[in-house]
Amino acid sequence: MSSFRLTQISDTHLARRLAKLTDNFHRVAEHIDATRPDLVVNSGDVAFDGPTSRADLEFAKSLHAELPVACRYLPGNHDIGDNPTAVGPVPSHPASEQHLQNFRAVIGEDRWRFNEAGWCFVGLNSLIMNTGLASEAEQFDWLASELSRTGGKPVALFLHKPLYLDAPDDPELESSAIRYVPQPARQRLIEMFGAVDLRLVASGHVHQRRDFTYGRVRHVWSPSVGFIISDARQERIALKETGLVEYRFTPDSFEVRHVRAPGQVDVDLDELLYPDRKTESA
Repeated sequence: MSSFRLTQISDTHLARRLAKLTDNFHRVAEHIDATRPDLVVNSGDVAFDGPTSRADLEFAKSLHAELPVACRYLPGNHDIGDNPTAVGPVPSHPASEQHLQNFRAVIGEDRWRFNEAGWCFVGLNSLIMNTGLASEAEQFDWLASELSRTGGKPVALFLHKPLYLDAPDDPELESSAIRYVPQPARQRLIEMFGAVDLRLVASGHVHQRRDFTYGRVRHVWSPSVGFIISDARQERIALKETGLVEYRFTPDSFEVRHVRAPGQVDVDLDELLYPDRKTESA
């Protein structure tokens, strides 16, 4: 295949009870049906509350199963729980082997590697990093083996959490596991990928659309398919909107297209958490 078209969706946060998020997913599904990429990647937070509701995972998988093209997945903190962190509050649902097994049983594999159009594509589970779980060590061993076989191909990395805000050595406050891949796992990843031709890091999680280059690596943050988070709840780093990202890979190069599906709306998180508040103030 001389070119490979990949559509990244992220932070779908699906649950049967949240119709507005389902509606946004349907608009994205219609766009995917119209554009027919070679592959869809959901880069995490597939479900709204996977750690406490297997039904959310099952509902999310049922909607993805209706997509007209193949789909690969990566877990987010709303799927298997969050990383431990030295900065910020302790996660209410820490990542665990049981949560991970539930994800694998319902959604599918939590890491992957494949080659297309002269590229090596790697998907990693960023939520087990710094947990000390057996799965974390297994993933690093697997990654070392896979990177040893890239054969000089350019590499595209997909994961839920961005590696960092602006640079690998961001100050400690900006390296919190709540938002970015935590230290020291981050540094280990950077060193491992420094041995290959890493060109792209594609992530989600922050619910903001961002696209920047550090060194020779382009970092693309996919916005959420489902909802935005107000400035009152989260500082503005980039563009707050719902949407998706489309890529076209050809040997030794790639293109990025930032899009919104027709009919997608910017649902605010507060509308989901406090559905009666707007009515009361009207």
